[in-house]
Amino acid sequence: MKYWVETLGCPKNEVDSAKLAGTLVADGYAPAESSDDADVVVVNTCAFIEAARQESIDTVLALSASRKSGARVVVTGCMAERYGSELADALPEVDQVAGFGVPVTLGRPGTSPLPSFDLLNLPRPRSDVPWAYVKVAEGCDRNCGFCAIPSFRGKQRSRSMQSILDEVEALDAQEIVLVAQDLASYGNDIDERRAIVPLVRELTQRVARVRLLYLYPSDLTDELIDTIGATGVPYFDLSLQHASATLLRRMRRWGNGEKFLDRIADIRLRFPDAGLRSSFIVGYPGETETDHDELLAFVREAQLDWAGLFAFSPEEGTYAMTQDGHVAPELVAERLAEVSELQDTITRTRRAALVGETITVLVDSPGVGRGHREAPEIDGVVRVPVDLTPGKFQPVVVTGVHGVDLEAERSSF
Repeated sequence: MKYWVETLGCPKNEVDSAKLAGTLVADGYAPAESSDDADVVVVNTCAFIEAARQESIDTVLALSASRKSGARVVVTGCMAERYGSELADALPEVDQVAGFGVPVTLGRPGTSPLPSFDLLNLPRPRSDVPWAYVKVAEGCDRNCGFCAIPSFRGKQRSRSMQSILDEVEALDAQEIVLVAQDLASYGNDIDERRAIVPLVRELTQRVARVRLLYLYPSDLTDELIDTIGATGVPYFDLSLQHASATLLRRMRRWGNGEKFLDRIADIRLRFPDAGLRSSFIVGYPGETETDHDELLAFVREAQLDWAGLFAFSPEEGTYAMTQDGHVAPELVAERLAEVSELQDTITRTRRAALVGETITVLVDSPGVGRGHREAPEIDGVVRVPVDLTPGKFQPVVVTGVHGVDLEAERSSF
């Protein structure tokens, strides 16, 4: 029996898929070369915003249509957890819709289902690339106005530090990328003190690079900033969402543009070569032109290396859906284009400023590397000579820029 797992959405879903694949292999399945060669096709879906849900449905329908005769299609992940039987009724093409933790029949009709399992703590196979995502917790205790994740992923549930360290040892990767819905709050549900700092320190003793994604700004303490900098990867992914204090309150979020700028300046004072990323929502209910101007001014002053920009997506069951002042889609699109153009210019300028610098890259694959400013799969890359060995660190000199990617040559030093 052969399997194929199609993964949509964020890095946290990629971790779930890796653990699911490891479970299938342990149960005697073999990976297929393509989805149309598989006996079982599993689609790990995303349900964060409407565009992600539509992509998930389109993918399910396409893989269902192309599967070989007798193959089964199973839909799991966030859409399965969020919509359950409603999704099953809407997709008669699939054989089963099941959230994680639900027994799933992956064999031919009449075979027994796999037992219920907890993906968070399942073992996973060794990484086949030099880096790996590691999920340290599931769920979220926050109540952000735009987000439905807690309604189907539940409250935060942190893993033990030892289980994380054991997984990292087994992955045998040069770079570990920590992910969670609320990473800086790791351990709050199992320990009185915040455990993210000792966890990062332990990992720094075991792997060459440790990178953190999705940090809530109010939890970015001085100790955590210094701990991240000490990893040798001064990369700060701050989940800001907006700069207007008024709108952030409506989002049920902490902070304002001034506080964010102060923290960014503090990071750069300590680590001048820090890479910074954030994400912003445009068009949240109640957003005025003044709010939008505040966001533009913040983006202009913050000079972030990277930013994810998203139009507000109405999500059933969220606080945002109870608020007035919904912004017309045409105006949302106009505002999104304006801030995107600004950030694109900033990103290009900051990338061009690196020309002539000597940086150390981890070679991911022939011709492709990443420095500390480039998180895998979401940022640009560094184009390097194809003869550099994957999995090794290499000093290179930046010689040019192509889009958001850097071009580099081997350093003689």
